[in-house]
Amino acid sequence: MDPAKGFEALLASGKDSALLRFGLGMHYLRAGDAARAVEHLRAAVAQDAGYSAAWKLLGKSLAEAGDRAGALQAYRNGIEAAQRRGDKQAAKEMGVFLKRLENAGPGEEPPA
Repeated sequence: MDPAKGFEALLASGKDSALLRFGLGMHYLRAGDAARAVEHLRAAVAQDAGYSAAWKLLGKSLAEAGDRAGALQAYRNGIEAAQRRGDKQAAKEMGVFLKRLENAGPGEEPPA
């Protein structure tokens, strides 16, 4: 069974959670569907605003979907969430992604 179908079935049965939404977001981003990933990752951070990994993936998904402003804000929110939880590594990683995106001009791809 396709992992997304399993996750979507859990979601349809009412078993919604930030972790489930994160898994769906990760799956759709890997599958090249950044817009669908954004939908699930927004739900993940709405359920758990301190979920720094979800913020990081949301920033990446938004950037890939072409929403530069949204990606910048997601990284900023994620850095704040990570700092509140003492997750220094996640805050540092998102800081790097944020700077790359800020330094890339609008419409430019940030350096990998």
